[in-house]
Amino acid sequence: MKKDKEILFEIYRQMYRAATPSADFDKLIEEAEINEWGQKVIRYMDYEIDNNTYEDIIKNVLKSYRVPVYRRKMFRASVALGCSPKTKQPW
Repeated sequence: MKKDKEILFEIYRQMYRAATPSADFDKLIEEAEINEWGQKVIRYMDYEIDNNTYEDIIKNVLKSYRVPVYRRKMFRASVALGCSPKTKQPW
């Protein structure tokens, strides 16, 4: 499970680095406000990333960590439901 968190955080790091405006994900986590339930709040809607870049980052990180194909959907869902930047469609 520790490795799963490492993989997710690497995806988020790369996404926020590629987002507009660019940000340091580790710094966002460090400086995040704590809500009434003790959860860190990241203002992910303030950042935007191109949909193709979003997909490429997920694909490349999962490939570099050699995540088995049968587990990749779990990571995709976790990223989509987590604190990833909002995506913009290339239309």
